[in-house]
Amino acid sequence: MTNKYILCVDDSGNRNPDKHLSADNIRDDGMDWFALGGILVREEDVDKISCSLHNFKELWKITYPLHSTKIRCKRREFEWLKGKNGNEFYESLEDFMLSLPITGIASVIHRPGYVERYKQQYEDRIWQMCRTTFSILVERAAKYADSQNRHIEILFEESGKKEDNDIMKYTKELKTHGNPFNPVTSDIYHPYTWEDYARVILGDPLRKKKWHPLVQIADLILYPIVVGGYNPDYRPFKKLVEHCKIIDCIIREEDKPYMANKYSCFEGVSQKNKGPNKSSL
Repeated sequence: MTNKYILCVDDSGNRNPDKHLSADNIRDDGMDWFALGGILVREEDVDKISCSLHNFKELWKITYPLHSTKIRCKRREFEWLKGKNGNEFYESLEDFMLSLPITGIASVIHRPGYVERYKQQYEDRIWQMCRTTFSILVERAAKYADSQNRHIEILFEESGKKEDNDIMKYTKELKTHGNPFNPVTSDIYHPYTWEDYARVILGDPLRKKKWHPLVQIADLILYPIVVGGYNPDYRPFKKLVEHCKIIDCIIREEDKPYMANKYSCFEGVSQKNKGPNKSSL
């Protein structure tokens, strides 16, 4: 394999399984998640994406990183979106994102469902969701890259010393020991071995700052994928699907159980957990 995919990873939500998990802290839309994900990009498309991002920001005279939460909430640097140009910007941002040669990929865990499933079994030793989520994400990205005769290189937005070190540690463990899951119960997902990971993953993950072009794009795409687990009719998620910008749309039907975006512990999600109906990417 001579070419590679770049897997650029961002995080969203609270990575502690049961922190602040009470009725007083439930969002109005019922969503409560932790996710790791972002984009898969072919090596040869990186420069095109960087140039497109530069041109988009220049068009809107933006001199700071694009940030999903600030854009959606019209906060801080993006408070100007409360003005008359807000709707025009959101439409322009959507067109920009849908024009990029990217594939959205993520592993999303519904926190209450995760705690309900594992708390009684593991008590105070319940896993931090980051390890579970990262392992699922990287395995699916690696399988897809492998199917295209490519390696993957992992980039991630720096978050904190502990969090960054965890990503480095989890990757090393995958390449030396394989998946951390029960081999019997995970067999249906055709798990990769440590030899597979060592063959497909190039080197160690690379920390990148929020200014990095791929980090900005990964941040923008992750939230719509998260909401898609709660509400498949969420407009930005539907647009990603319609334009084949998520991995589910570009893989064979028989590969979806172990290569598509993964939504874990969503079995108990009810109609009240439908998430927002419309918003920008």
